[in-house]
Amino acid sequence: MGKGRLEAFSDGVIAIIITIMVLELKVPHEPTVAALSEHWPTFLGYLASFAFVGVYWSNHHHLVHTVRHIEPRIMWLNLHLLFWMSLIPFVTAWMGASRLAPIPTFFYGVVMLLAGVAYLFLQLAIAAQQTEERHRQAHRRQQWKGYVAVAGYSTGLPLAWTGHVYLALALFVAIAFAWAVPDRGLASD
Repeated sequence: MGKGRLEAFSDGVIAIIITIMVLELKVPHEPTVAALSEHWPTFLGYLASFAFVGVYWSNHHHLVHTVRHIEPRIMWLNLHLLFWMSLIPFVTAWMGASRLAPIPTFFYGVVMLLAGVAYLFLQLAIAAQQTEERHRQAHRRQQWKGYVAVAGYSTGLPLAWTGHVYLALALFVAIAFAWAVPDRGLASD
């Protein structure tokens, strides 16, 4: 299998994830601003999740382009990442429907944490294949970013659990923004 097939499959799954998320947005029953404002938690969750999925998609694209050869380990680690990402629509909908209650926000963070860990595992496997110095350096920078992201998600979980959902969500979104610009060493391919 070539890396083009791996990327195409992943792109398809990610497109489905975004489609499912947007289908969870419900139209207000009344044509008023008040009716629309009742849906703000769902829309806020959608915005955050769309940002997460978009950031994963962008970084995944650049990461896959550094793969030297597809091996079963990389295929399974990629599926591992896609599995956790496929749960994003569920936890996003639950968090919105609960109006950002602590338990759904906590599980939203758990999914983000596990997707971050899965991305880190995939990145480490691809980094092990690198022979060019600029790619090795870029992967080392990505590894540190991955460790910081995992620490950030882990910090946000107790915040969500104890009812500080806005702080937890702010931390989760800050992590996504930190990843919004791919590493130049990977993005230059």
